[in-house]
Amino acid sequence: MDFNFKEEQQQFADALKRWVAKDYSFDERARIIGSDAGVSDQAWATLVELGMTALPVPEEQGGFSGTAVDLFVVMQELGRGLVVEPYLATVLGAEFLKLAGGHDALLEQVGAGELKLACALGEVQSRHDLADIATTASADADGYVINGRKSVVVHGAQAGSVIVSARSGGAQRDTGGISLFVLPLASAGITVTGYRTLDGQRAADLVFDKVRAPAAALLGAAGAGWAILDAAADYGAGLLCAEALGAMEAIFAATLDYLKTRTQFGAPIGKFQALQHRMADMYIHLEQARSMALLAAVRLASGEASERRRAVSAAKYRVGQAMKFVGQQSVQLHGGMGVTNELPAAHYFKRLTMIELTMGDSDHHVRRFMAQPGFEQEAA
Repeated sequence: MDFNFKEEQQQFADALKRWVAKDYSFDERARIIGSDAGVSDQAWATLVELGMTALPVPEEQGGFSGTAVDLFVVMQELGRGLVVEPYLATVLGAEFLKLAGGHDALLEQVGAGELKLACALGEVQSRHDLADIATTASADADGYVINGRKSVVVHGAQAGSVIVSARSGGAQRDTGGISLFVLPLASAGITVTGYRTLDGQRAADLVFDKVRAPAAALLGAAGAGWAILDAAADYGAGLLCAEALGAMEAIFAATLDYLKTRTQFGAPIGKFQALQHRMADMYIHLEQARSMALLAAVRLASGEASERRRAVSAAKYRVGQAMKFVGQQSVQLHGGMGVTNELPAAHYFKRLTMIELTMGDSDHHVRRFMAQPGFEQEAA
C-alpha cells in the first residue's frame, strides 16, 4: 500500500501551511478568539478561496469529491495552525448530507462557502453514546415537531443550518427509531446559547421547543438514521485524529526548539540525556499515532463498514494515548511556562485535551473496538 500523498493533496497542504504562516499567526489567532464572534470572516473567505470548502463536496454539486485521505492532509495542517474556524463542523455536516442524499442545493452552498453547518448530536445524559437520544421528533400532517435539548454543539452559534438527531420511535438508547434532520438555525423555536470552550473554540447549547421540520428536512428514511449517524461520526472522529496529529507535530517541534535554546548549568537542556529520552518516547508515540490515523483515513475512504469501525476506534484510542503523553511531556519540558497562555504549547495541549473528549474518548473507543464482531475469537 502506498502511503505517500498525491501531488494534489500535498498542494492543498502547502497552500494551507503558507496561509497559516502568513495570516494566521499565534497573535492573530488570539485576537480572533477574543472577538465577540470567536471566528474570522476573513479567514473563512480564505479557506473558501483555497478550495477547502469545495474539497469534500461531490463534483456534481460543484466540488472536488475529496476522500477522507484528501481531508486528512487538510485537517493535519489546520491542527498544526490551531485554526478555530468552523471547518470541521461544516465538513461533518456535509458528510451527513452526502450519506443521506437528496440535498444537492445545500451541498452546493457548502462548496461555495455560503453555508456553514453544525451537528447537534450529543445530549447531557448521552456522554459518548450517540444513540442515547431523548430529543423527540413527532410526525404530523406537515412533517415533524421536534422537542429537546442538544449540548456542546461545536460552532453551533456560527452555523447557518444544523444537523439534528431526534428519536421518532424506539426506546431512548435504541439504534432503531432515530431520525436525522437539517434545519436552519434561525427556525422558530430554536434557542441558541453560545460560549467559548477550553481550547478557544466555540460551542453552543441548543433548545428545540416545538420546532416544525418539513418532510424535506428529513435526512434519509424516518427512523432509520443510525447507519448514517454511525458512519458520519466515524468520519468526524477520523478527521479529528488527523487534526490531533498536526497539533502534536507542532507541539513536539516547539518543545524541541525550547530544549535547544533553554540553558541550565551553562548548556542547553537538550543535551541532558534524560530529556533526550523523553523526546525519543514522544517521537515514538507520534509516529505510532500517525500510522493509525492514516489507516483510519484509508478505511474511511474504502467505505467498508466493519473495517471502518475497527480502524477508527483503534485510531481514536491510539491517538488519544499519544495526545496525553505528548501533551503532558511537552508542558512539563517547558517548565512552569508550559501552562501559561503566553506560549503556544499551552494552547496545543488544551486543543489536544478537547479532541480526546470529542466524538468519543479513548475509553469509549477501546470498548467499541472490543465489541466489534470477531474480537473475542481473535483475542483467543
